[in-house]
Amino acid sequence: MNKPRRRRSSKRRSERSPRSQAAVETASETLSKPSGVPAEARATDECIASKTPQAADEDRLRPEAQRAVIAAADTNRGEASDVVSGKPAGDVDEEGFAEFVSDSAFAQFGLSLDTLRALYEVGYKTPSPIQSEFIPVALTGRDCIGQARTGTGKTAAFVIPILERLDLRSDKLQALVLAPTRELSLQVRNEAVRLGSTRRCGVVALVGGHPIDRQIRELKKRPAIAIGTPGRVIDLLRRKALDLSHLRFVVLDEADRMLDIGFRPDIERILRRCPSERQTLLLSATMPPPVERLARRYMRNPAMIDLSEDRVAISDIHQYYITVDEERKPAVLARLLLEQRPKQAIVFTRTRRRATELYEKFSKLLPDVAHLHGELPQRQRDRTMRAFREGRVRLLIATDVVGRGIDVSGVSHIINYDIPEFQDDYVHRIGRTGRLSSDVPGYAFTFVTRQQGEELTRIEKRINRLLDEYRVQGVVAYEPTRKDQG
Repeated sequence: MNKPRRRRSSKRRSERSPRSQAAVETASETLSKPSGVPAEARATDECIASKTPQAADEDRLRPEAQRAVIAAADTNRGEASDVVSGKPAGDVDEEGFAEFVSDSAFAQFGLSLDTLRALYEVGYKTPSPIQSEFIPVALTGRDCIGQARTGTGKTAAFVIPILERLDLRSDKLQALVLAPTRELSLQVRNEAVRLGSTRRCGVVALVGGHPIDRQIRELKKRPAIAIGTPGRVIDLLRRKALDLSHLRFVVLDEADRMLDIGFRPDIERILRRCPSERQTLLLSATMPPPVERLARRYMRNPAMIDLSEDRVAISDIHQYYITVDEERKPAVLARLLLEQRPKQAIVFTRTRRRATELYEKFSKLLPDVAHLHGELPQRQRDRTMRAFREGRVRLLIATDVVGRGIDVSGVSHIINYDIPEFQDDYVHRIGRTGRLSSDVPGYAFTFVTRQQGEELTRIEKRINRLLDEYRVQGVVAYEPTRKDQG
């Protein structure tokens, strides 16, 4: 078996302070004992605190675009909507903008100057593959299905055509975007605000965890775009606070995940309330049979943009499995973090209870670890996501449902503490790293007990790739059997 390890130079080791070096040595001596939780925390503290946080897009955005990003990020502070003022986010370099219009591939789509100016201000340079294929077709008004893994720019691929085709003279709700989680809904809302910064249109987020009365008041302001979860949209329809009769665009974002978590009845109820003369856009990382059936029923001769063959295989992410006994997972996780020294890491668990237990173990001595699951209050989830985006949280422990809404370009490591129950969940989990918006290499590690060999094989078949085994040094990951001993 291969034993890949990321080696650190002697120069990096020599730069450690005596105190940090002592912490590493202490952790190395004690981590082989699975019961030593304080040692795990000390080891994790050393490995995570060794790097200073950096803003996810700091290096690639101009100062004026950075201000726009910060302004958009601030909308996560519990706000339910944003009405764009139509004023630029900052002073625009007209010479640079003229060059962008002349040279950028975005200009080849026939986009308006307002849209191109917003793209320039935000810092977009070149369209991603899904954007290059999806945007021109969506601009024609045809129904479209876009299949590509997470982190490839799918949000902008559908937001740009909608903004471009909005009737700004209308005071009716024209676009509805359905997403599986609150977090993802808020992120889509923020992207719509950023990309719509040069035109005056209202954007409202309709999600649980925020006061519904406030969202009803925002809807009375007649926004052009609404983004929300199916459950909250249904609630607003029941209250007769949401009018879908004038919709021109409907988007099903991460459709596979919405069906996975049981939203199909709500989605169909919503789609039946929408005008038949509309454009429907469906975005998904995978196309299982339930998604195909939904598309056949509610879309009209959709164009299929399939970039999954080379994208879903996730060949640009370094992927490994680690054989480990269940009771030794905490010690192995701590030692793995010590070896890898991630910029930011997400640890995925199957259940809320497991996420809470793991958080309680690793948060005893660490100020920069947090957890995220569906039972936490929305305000706490918003605070956690904001801290994670800003780099103040370096280790995030999350369940699949809320983890699907995490879109942070600085995530370097994904650790599947529990092997995913479904193969598609593996694709979605590790898609949180190695994103196109980041130069940070992506690494994914999956903990596998010796009883879970068949589950690992199913994942390998799903991604058409064999995972290499990774051996964590300085800790006993599993008790050898007689067969192992030869």
